[in-house]
Amino acid sequence: MTEQPPTPAPGFDPAAGPYSGARAATRPAELLDRFLARLIDGILLAIVNGVIVSAIIVGAVMGDSGGFYAASTWAAGAVSAVISTVIYLGYFTYLESSRGQTVGKMVMKLHTQGPGGGNPTMEQALRRNIWMGAGILGIIPFLGILGGLAELVAVIMIAVGINNDTVNRQAWHDHFAGETRVVKEV
Repeated sequence: MTEQPPTPAPGFDPAAGPYSGARAATRPAELLDRFLARLIDGILLAIVNGVIVSAIIVGAVMGDSGGFYAASTWAAGAVSAVISTVIYLGYFTYLESSRGQTVGKMVMKLHTQGPGGGNPTMEQALRRNIWMGAGILGIIPFLGILGGLAELVAVIMIAVGINNDTVNRQAWHDHFAGETRVVKEV
């Protein structure tokens, strides 16, 4: 009788070999690890967003006079909302679909996976992070506050979902994206 080879650990691809980017064994990422990764990404994006938005608003919207009038205040808010939404959604969507990791996830040794175990597709990554697009409501006066509240509600619902799913640590945004998941290398 022939002996069966040992079963590899979950997340390990024996065909990939040890030096071709094979990933170590994984487990579902805990809420605290995911929170810290988002915090790192948030700090990084706040700096980048602040520099870019400030430069564009000061240069383009305020003009040479440097003064803010009612029309330019609205324009500054609208430009800021659009640019911020593009930066945040673009960052998470591109990095999760191309690398499976943002900078924060790299630091925390986390990886976003699509339903098949590889990186999520661009569409899955966008769907997974679409809640960050609520900031676009800032282009309409007084609705920007609702966008911020919608994002806060989404974050709370995600945290509760991750905490309540003790097996897979998936929340509504993972299910909406087609069963993506975040894993931690062990």
